[in-house]
Order: sequence, then C-alpha cells, then structure tokens
Amino acid sequence: MELILKETISSLGFEGDVVTVKAGYGRNYLLPQGKGVLATEENMAALEKNKAEIEARRAKDQKTAENTAKKISGLEVIIEQLAGDDERLFGSVTNADICAQLAELDVKLDKRQILLNDPIKTLGETKIMVKVGFNVTAEISVNVIPIKAK
Repeated sequence: MELILKETISSLGFEGDVVTVKAGYGRNYLLPQGKGVLATEENMAALEKNKAEIEARRAKDQKTAENTAKKISGLEVIIEQLAGDDERLFGSVTNADICAQLAELDVKLDKRQILLNDPIKTLGETKIMVKVGFNVTAEISVNVIPIKAK
C-alpha cells in the first residue's frame, strides 16, 4: 500500500514522502490517525502543489531540533531519590521523571523522546540519549543522588 505521509514518522520518513507500508499498518493506523493519505493521482498532485511549503516546514523543524540538541547536549540532570545502604533505589527513575526535571530546566520534551531502555534503579551517573527530532539526538547525563535526611 502506497501512502503519502502527512507528518514525520521516525520509522518511516518525513512529511510529504511517498512510502510503501503493509496494508494493515496503513489501513488500521496511519489512515485513521490522519498520519497519511493514499497515494492517488489527486493526492500526488496536491503534494506537488504543496511541496515548497512542506520543504520549508521540514527545514524549520530540523533547525529547531538541532538548536534543541545543542541546548541540551552534555546537560546534567540531577534527580534525588530515596535509596538504601547498598545504593539501590526504593523505586526507580523513569523517562517521565527525567522529562519533569528537564521541564524545570526550561526544556520542553515529551517523555517518549527520552530513550531509556530500562528505568534507572541505582545511584550514580547514567548517560541517556534524547531524540529531539527526526535523526537528531543528544546525549544528557542523569545523576541520581540520595535524598538527604532532614
């Protein structure tokens, strides 16, 4: 099934790209969600007409992603958690926790952009990749420290 993407999807391509997907993925996800349209002659003509607008939007999004990557690259996020004597946390640090801490540092990201395979369950520093745009990532450092007793 051939579709024209209406938005950038990291596993498929950029907005305006013509992609071939499996029928079920296109019919059950991309079309109902409005993320793509069928590659008919009418839609292809509309794509050609809007090509310059789409390219401008792509360039703007790419530039924004690169600026965000420069801003957060090498950033250290400090998160306080309760921990036992063996430096294991009571609970864990998830991508939602990291996202909330980044929001306090004036960096607006979605928690799905933080590429954390497993929650952090120990104290110390961990390097984490953040996907800020299509093919644009930045590395941040998350330092988990114990909460000081009051």
